[in-house]
Amino acid sequence: MAKKAKEFRKRMFEIVEIGYGEDSVSRGYDFFCAFVVILNLTVNVMQTFQDLNARFGTAFKTIEFLTIAFFAVDYVLRLWTADYLYRNEGRGRAMLRYIFSFSGIIDLLSFLPYFLPVMFPGGAVAFRMIRVIRIFRLFRINSYYDSLNVITEVLRAKRQALVSSVFIILVLMLASSLCMYSLEHEAQPEVFQNAFSGIWWSASTLLTVGYGDIYPVTTLGKILGIIISFLGVGMVAIPTGIISAGFVEQYALVKKFTEESAEESIRFIKVRIGKKDVWEGKQIGELGIPAGMIIAAVHRDEDILIPHGNMVLKDRDVLIIGALDTSGSEKIDLREMELKHKNRWNGMLIRDLDLSRQTFIVLVRRKGKAIIPKGDLRLEEGDRLLLYTKVHLPDTQRVVL
Repeated sequence: MAKKAKEFRKRMFEIVEIGYGEDSVSRGYDFFCAFVVILNLTVNVMQTFQDLNARFGTAFKTIEFLTIAFFAVDYVLRLWTADYLYRNEGRGRAMLRYIFSFSGIIDLLSFLPYFLPVMFPGGAVAFRMIRVIRIFRLFRINSYYDSLNVITEVLRAKRQALVSSVFIILVLMLASSLCMYSLEHEAQPEVFQNAFSGIWWSASTLLTVGYGDIYPVTTLGKILGIIISFLGVGMVAIPTGIISAGFVEQYALVKKFTEESAEESIRFIKVRIGKKDVWEGKQIGELGIPAGMIIAAVHRDEDILIPHGNMVLKDRDVLIIGALDTSGSEKIDLREMELKHKNRWNGMLIRDLDLSRQTFIVLVRRKGKAIIPKGDLRLEEGDRLLLYTKVHLPDTQRVVL
């Protein structure tokens, strides 16, 4: 009985989480979730039109109640199966981790404010404002469709450049606001009352909004306004250019991978995860796998699991990793060298070797053991070195893969 209950709970987790193509029930649940989110938001918009609300108000309220009830059930299911999402945590800690996660908070606030006015009538207006937060459930739709995931990937890849550009804009905004306050305060003390008035003017100018409620009247103020306007056109365009370039790069990468995946052969290898491996205990989405490589499957105990971004890797997991075969694009040899008695590398640290930038030591085999080469590793007689090189090296043998 307990085993069946556990299997049922695991199945519910597979359904409520993002499904893969072969699991029609899970994918159907994903599409239904997206439909309910869009339907709920559509009804909320329609309720703001008095004519429509007068004619279909009862239907709107019914639809809103049903969609909110679905959000509540969805939240309970995700909370109930949280230990499958956070596999390294106990059940109680996994539930707390989900409750205080970004998606957990959004899921909770998507339905809770609807029922709070029943218990606290005095805060009905405030609770209605909080209900707007349910719009963030649209981010779940972003997870359901790979094409929309490009948005997330672009922002993640360009985050440093975006933060830098926004920092420059804030510095320019603060400097221009203080300068404009100094120039215009005496001429317009009721308009430029303090530094915040200058910040409001600089924001509307730099962002090319131009409300017209605050503007300079002195000659120096107008000259500064012209300069800031020119600077604003260029500076505010920087984040737009960064995001646009990121979209082009990401779609080009997706298109290239799609085209190459149909034309190029893919090679697969098996990798076993150990207790001390850096990937043990990490989610697949945190690994930072290079483009062109995929984790095709995960062997865990007797099961073959389909990998997803939230899957946590465990000790003794066997990963099936695939990569595009690029052997024909560039001549790079993998060679093996045995350090004999008179080899000048005997007794030397790896960092002291006179290797060219086109040659790297990939692996050191010593007495049947494989050693990851580090700078402070001292080579010994009898070591067998696996070299990755673009040049010809004497006394080496080519390794055929």
